[in-house]
This record gives sequence, C-alpha cells and structure tokens, in this order.
Amino acid sequence: METRAKAFFKEANKKLNLAKEELFKPSENLLSYSVCKNSQFAIENYLKGFLIKNGVKLEKEETIENLMQKCIEVDKDFQKIDLTAISCKGSKIDSRYCAEIETVSACYDAADQIDTYLNKIKAI
Repeated sequence: METRAKAFFKEANKKLNLAKEELFKPSENLLSYSVCKNSQFAIENYLKGFLIKNGVKLEKEETIENLMQKCIEVDKDFQKIDLTAISCKGSKIDSRYCAEIETVSACYDAADQIDTYLNKIKAI
C-alpha cells in the first residue's frame, strides 16, 4: 500500500512540475491545455496517494470532487483547499479541460496547495 501511494505522489509531483514549467512560459508560448491537464492529473494523483496511504478504498472511476470528499472524511483540514474555480471537478478526469488562463491558473494553484499541505503534514 505504501509503495502504491508513493507511486501516486511521484506521478503527481511530475505532473505538477510539468504544469509549472508550462505556466511560467511567456504568454505567447503558453499551452493552457497542458497546464490544465497536468494540474488535473497532479490533483488526482495527490488525492489518490493520500487516500491509499490512509487505507481508503478507491473506486474505478473517481472524480476530483469524490476524491476530495473522501480526503475530507479522513482529514478535515482538506476543507481549507479551495477547488471552487475548478469547473471539471465533478467530471471524469479525461473528459474536460479549460482554456481560460484564470481557470487554468486556479487549477494549478489547487494542485500546488495540495502538494504544500501534504508536505506540511509529512504525508509525502
């Protein structure tokens, strides 16, 4: 179980770094789709890693919203992480993406908040 959680955290870190690299490119070179998808996958993997580490069973297809709710059940402090700007949180991860830079940036910020929180509580 610990190995599987570490694999999710490793993949999440990789995706967050890819999103970060893309986000900080000059605006004329920015690929919002890349930031969006990498941020989504980072969020999903961070949440799955946390849940697996805490012995929570995952369903085959979980939305970010479902994963977040399960995380809140394990640790109430997850409520402090703001996902309101993420319009796809109730959809399957591969089904939607955002192109607006404000929404894409909010998605990246949420992934970064989760990473920061998991490091703070030494889950990673």
